[in-house]
Amino acid sequence: MYPYQIANWTVFLSVAAGVAATLTGLIFVAISINLSRILEHQGLSDRAAESILQLVAAILIPIIALVPGQSLVWLGIQLTIGGMILWLLQTRLLRGSLSGGDHRRRPIISILLSQIAAILFVVAGISIWTRSLGGLYWLVPAVIVSMAVGVSNAWVLLVEILR
Repeated sequence: MYPYQIANWTVFLSVAAGVAATLTGLIFVAISINLSRILEHQGLSDRAAESILQLVAAILIPIIALVPGQSLVWLGIQLTIGGMILWLLQTRLLRGSLSGGDHRRRPIISILLSQIAAILFVVAGISIWTRSLGGLYWLVPAVIVSMAVGVSNAWVLLVEILR
């Protein structure tokens, strides 16, 4: 059964980690180019941190899954805990971003997607741990949504901030 055979997922996990690492570099470039402007707008530094965190999760979770010889239960527990930590940190950063005035410019879909990505990692972990609900297939939308949030925030930090 593919949802629970990690060996069948190594290419996807490796590519996902590599793409997320590249996108993380994009975020750092966007922040470096516009650092003074980002710091001028209250809440945008939290949004920048949120973007980095989202993409770092999209790097670390596939790397954790690629560790050889671990049981599915242990992998599921690690992904569940990692997803919960991501959700807690994202929620804290979102609160800081929104209380800093970013809510006037930030579409609700952006806020929801950052939360959904973290929740999808938790669901993936629980699904792997319990061997139900689709297992590793949950990592696909989790990684894609994480990357989408990172890229959309990179756009804001690189281009939209100049408007």
